[in-house]
Amino acid sequence: MRLHDFIENSMERILQAWEDFARSVETEQPDLDATGLRNHAEKILRTIAADMRNEQTTCEQAEKSQGRGPLNTSETAAQTHALTRLVAGFSLDQMVSEYRALRSSVLSHWLAQEVFEEEHHVRDMIRFNEAIDQALVESIAAYGSALESTRKMLLAVLSHDLRSPLGAVLMAGGLILRQEGLDEKGRVLAAQVCTSAQRANNMVNDLLDLARCNIGTGIPVQLEPAELNAICHSVIEELRTAFPDARIVLSEQAVITGLFDPARMAQVFSNLIRNAICHGDPALPIHVKVFDHEGDPVRQCP
Repeated sequence: MRLHDFIENSMERILQAWEDFARSVETEQPDLDATGLRNHAEKILRTIAADMRNEQTTCEQAEKSQGRGPLNTSETAAQTHALTRLVAGFSLDQMVSEYRALRSSVLSHWLAQEVFEEEHHVRDMIRFNEAIDQALVESIAAYGSALESTRKMLLAVLSHDLRSPLGAVLMAGGLILRQEGLDEKGRVLAAQVCTSAQRANNMVNDLLDLARCNIGTGIPVQLEPAELNAICHSVIEELRTAFPDARIVLSEQAVITGLFDPARMAQVFSNLIRNAICHGDPALPIHVKVFDHEGDPVRQCP
């Protein structure tokens, strides 16, 4: 019996094997019923069987063998299967293992009833493996794309929604610090709340920047006349307070003025110096030098 005929005639047995394997996959989501476990398996198999019935040229076979099968303008059953498996909590490895089990199950049952002496046996096996690989490529691509879209959306929403409570904490901490009659212990605690909230707010800003880059909108930059020396001074003072044991030596060889985004430049200085503090030799001082490199244009204020 030709393999494509075997697939169609033994559909229920193949689907039951698919269901049994999918049931053995452990996820954090609730267990699926038989319909959910079988998912789009029947449509995938019927698509594979229909493809195997069609003759293909040597060129088409070579293209398929290199993962360049015909492109589909609409969503395929394999792509939809990947999306439903993602929602059901299957990992990418678990989804791929379904195809591996399907390949093994179909071929082993088919060959068990065949004498394997006809020329078409080898051709059918090649065509079947090509079709399975094509479906697998489609599933992996759809799974990866959906996962990346979900990650980007989650990152953007999480970063945006965290700003409101952090803003409230910063405002409350500032009001407490300005209260009259606040003892020293209360002032220290309020200052610590403000510092921690500001650090968390900076992390949220970094997440928002990452989300913007992933979405493709880029990091917004607000240019204005600014002096880099003053920005660097401010950042160093903050880091000296946060890391009192760190020795930060500032050397200013020029006054750098121009059109900059003060907040972004402060972020650059803070990241560089903080990395030196956290990952450098604590026994050595950290030298920060502000200078105008000869030959490099400086964005001068108008």
